Amino acid sequence: MGFLDFVFYGFIAVVIIQVIFYVFIFGRFAFLKQKKATPKNIAISVIVCAKNEAKNLKTFLPYVIEQDYPNFEIVLINDASNDDTLDVINDFSKLHDNIKVVNVKGIEAFWGNKKYALTLGIKAAKHDFLLFTDADCKPLSKHWIKTMSSHFSNKKTIVLGYGAYSKIKKSFLNKLIRFETLITAVNYFSFAKLGLPYMGVGRNLAYTRKEFFDANGFINHIKVRSGDDDLFINQIATKKNTAVCYSKNSFTESTPKTTFEEWFKQKRRHVSTAKHYKMKHKVLLALLYASNLLFWLFALILFIPIFKWEIVLVFFLIRIVLQYTILGISSKKLNEFDLLIFLPFLEIFLIISQLTIFINNLISKPNHWK
Repeated sequence: MGFLDFVFYGFIAVVIIQVIFYVFIFGRFAFLKQKKATPKNIAISVIVCAKNEAKNLKTFLPYVIEQDYPNFEIVLINDASNDDTLDVINDFSKLHDNIKVVNVKGIEAFWGNKKYALTLGIKAAKHDFLLFTDADCKPLSKHWIKTMSSHFSNKKTIVLGYGAYSKIKKSFLNKLIRFETLITAVNYFSFAKLGLPYMGVGRNLAYTRKEFFDANGFINHIKVRSGDDDLFINQIATKKNTAVCYSKNSFTESTPKTTFEEWFKQKRRHVSTAKHYKMKHKVLLALLYASNLLFWLFALILFIPIFKWEIVLVFFLIRIVLQYTILGISSKKLNEFDLLIFLPFLEIFLIISQLTIFINNLISKPNHWK
């Protein structure tokens, strides 16, 4: 069997793997109908950890303060900032009696570790149900707290939400960031519905104090620079205790990076946590990435010499049409449908970027948060 024959059969196998992922995993989210949850009106502690976020707090915190919800507090954590963050937090607390200030001073053992600051904030929270977002984030609805908290129940103690990024016109980087965010959300929503929840995003995530303290907080990965959201959820989430919320009233929106250098550094920190996931999650995610990479690589190798092009084209189109269908439906749910027209270009660029990030992380460790 020659080289092209080997690539050909490899290509067929890769397409079959991709079809399985899209039909049996990603299809669970694409064709899922969100059941309208009954508002619980339970007491909620909204937790925001801020490090050098004075400007963003002035802009985005009012969206949290103005939430239409009867019983919630806002726990504002100043994580050893060296700008005016603490002053801004104190100014807000003077105007609103439901704001609690937690001022964290840096200590050598946990310097640059967001998990230490979050732990102090969680301990200071007075309510049993916790809802997390970032200082550069805003809820897109006044019903964010109500919608996210409505998915809590006696069994569901974790709620995974969607954290979008704001749109910037005529910016390829912005489309790439939003596409990566869309793909990540489709992945973790789909795996959660499959019964294999493996991550959430701290921009929009909720869980109970009991889950946090039963797991001894972040102690199992306290020395890992990132992962206060995805590693913690990877540790505690199960088929029985995890709910997903993708109603548009539950979305948050963050400010995206505006240079490739800043985005690259951010993704290096995020990707570095994946090696700490449970083995079953690492295997599935590695298989997904490898099949994405090999699909395009094998297709290129086969199309250039026009090797068995009729069969190759059929399998190529099967995967492309299926991808457009599943991601098209999913992107509508997450209000990212405008990205669909750029799908092949964004996917190829993202695959190359992720490979570059992985190689860089092997060579040197990414920096701590901010």
